[in-house]
Amino acid sequence: MNKSPYDIVIAPVITEKASFLRGKYNQYIFRVAKDANKKEIKWAIETLYKVKVEKVRTLNVKPKPRRLRHRLYGRTSSWKKAYVKLKEGESIPLYEGVWEEKEWELKNTDRLLLQEDL
Repeated sequence: MNKSPYDIVIAPVITEKASFLRGKYNQYIFRVAKDANKKEIKWAIETLYKVKVEKVRTLNVKPKPRRLRHRLYGRTSSWKKAYVKLKEGESIPLYEGVWEEKEWELKNTDRLLLQEDL
């Protein structure tokens, strides 16, 4: 393995589905390099976050068509996604409190909108 773990793991995916999987199944979702295999992804996650990985599942996300300007069409980039299941009792602190902050921001935004309507 001559790759750095930072070359393999590009970024965590933070969505509602990722939050659900984290809470219920102790799974985390990452955007990874397209040429990375499951063994490399497992090694990179264990190295970067100091956790024990139980299972890794990967999938290639296909590009979606997008409209750029009037009649000009393009595509989004294709990328690889990894679902990483951690062993019992393990967690990645990067994800802790992410959705709680978003909910708090939404509540404060609603309050501001209500005050402006008055």
